[in-house]
This record gives sequence, structure tokens and C-alpha cells, in this order.
Amino acid sequence: MTTELDVATAERFARIALGHVEREYPHKPGHVLASASDVHSPRESHPVFFGSFDWHSCVHGYWMLARLLNRFPAMRAADDIRALFIRQLTPGKVAGECALFERPMNRGFERPYGWGWLLKLAAELELADDRRFANTLQPLTNRIVARFRDFLPLAAYPVRVGTHFNTAFALRLAADYADTAGDGTFRRLLRDTAQRWYGEDCDCPAWGEPSGDDFLSSTLIEAECMRRLLPAGDFSIWFDCFLPRLAAERPANLFTPVAVGDRSDGKIAHLDGLNLSRAWCWRSLAKSLPTGDPRYHSMSVIAERHSQRRSRM
Repeated sequence: MTTELDVATAERFARIALGHVEREYPHKPGHVLASASDVHSPRESHPVFFGSFDWHSCVHGYWMLARLLNRFPAMRAADDIRALFIRQLTPGKVAGECALFERPMNRGFERPYGWGWLLKLAAELELADDRRFANTLQPLTNRIVARFRDFLPLAAYPVRVGTHFNTAFALRLAADYADTAGDGTFRRLLRDTAQRWYGEDCDCPAWGEPSGDDFLSSTLIEAECMRRLLPAGDFSIWFDCFLPRLAAERPANLFTPVAVGDRSDGKIAHLDGLNLSRAWCWRSLAKSLPTGDPRYHSMSVIAERHSQRRSRM
């Protein structure tokens, strides 16, 4: 079965996102209320990213729409996506998003997951033929870059979980923005931080995977982060040390797709995301291997197995 995205699937994905990025409720707030004056509706608190249940999910939805528009500019949903961006990505609304980040008690708002997705959205908008939306978003983009620059030197340790607090995933997304924007200084900070956090890791046992509400593999996303940020030769040496038994398909738990017991439970349903994100990492890591590497086949096969996983429970 092919995994290549086609226009029909792109149309389906676009309609799903268009159906929720402006749906205000239900909503899960993530910012701190310092006083009664901070109590506002989702739309008032987040003039752009008020939908999709929470802020980072809405940002992610906008990224997907921007990505699909770049890939399939003539698809039927394209005009609706452009209309959404014209309606929502305005200077005034972006200024409202910036204001929330300026509140003293929101220093850690959406750190690091939402920060990474905002920069991933900014990178996708940078790639568009029409760059007005990237330009409009730039004040918020600049604030998120500044948040990373302030935070990373202070963070002595990474966060190695399979959920929103994972630091490797945020660095991985931020790297795409740094390269797209040509910000070499920011990229060096990301690379140096990854090296400081993960550079000495060796023979990873992956013993904590999977956990009950993971949507990331803490092991594989760390490897993908290092692949993205290190020079190819340096990464090859690091990867061989980090997962030295891949040719024997060990650790075995990384090669076994996870079962999803109840998709009506928002936490358990995260495990669908774990299978898909593992598939992404396996494919990406396999492509980094030298020609003829015996690990390539098994890594490609397990990527496909994870991407096609369906619960039989």
C-alpha cells in the first residue's frame, strides 16, 4: 500500500482541519490566569488560534492547511484555506496572540510543543509563493524564537517523555524553521543544545516505551532530532552508538506497533499518534543510512507496519 499523499487524501485532511480550527468549543485553556481580568473566551484570548480544543492543536491544524495548500494549490479546498488565512492571519489578530505571550505568568505557555509547531507553521508559510501570511505572522514567530533562545541555555536537562513536553521533538521542528529562514545563529543554538542534551547517549534500552498516552517515541524522536541537526558523518557515529543492536531488531519494543484500546478516550487515542510518529521516524532514519546498509530493509518494513496498524481490540 502506497504512503504517498494524493490530492483526494489531501482534500479530506483539509476539510477535517477547516471543520475545527474555527470551532471555539470545547476548549482546554493552557495559560495562567493572574486575576479576574484575564478571564476571557477562547477567541478573546487567542484571536487566531482559538479552535481545535487547545492552542497547539489549532496551530498544528493551520500548519497542515498551509502544507496541503503548498502541495496541492489547485485542490478544491484551496480557496477555503486562503480565505481562512486572509480572515485570521491579520496584523491585529497576530498582535493579540503576541499579547498573551507577554504576560509575565505565561513565560512557559506551550513550552516546548506549541513553540515547535508555531515555528513549523512559520516555516511552511515561508515556503509559499505568497509570503504575506509569513510576514503577518512574523511578530509571533520572532517571540517564539526569542523564547527558545532564552530557554535553551537555561535548560540543563532534556525532557524524555512521549508527550507534549518532549524537548527533542521541539528542537526537530524548530530546525526546519531555522533552515527555511536562513537563521544560522538559531540553528547553531539548536544543534549545540541537542549535542549537550543527547550527545553522550549510548545503547538506549527504550525501556519506558510505550507508555499509556504517548504519541511520540522518546527514543526515535531523539534519534530523528540528532539526524536533523548533526552533520551526516557525526550523526552516523552517534546513531551506531545510540542504537547498536538495530540489525538484530533490538530493542524489540521499538519494532512492535502499539495497540489502541479505546479511541473514545483522548489519552489512549494518543497511541495512534505514536504508531504514526514512529513510522515517520523509522522512514527518515532509514533514509539516512548508507547504500546497502543491512538495517535499511527492516527499518522500512517496520515503518510500514506502524503506519498501517489498526486496532483489533
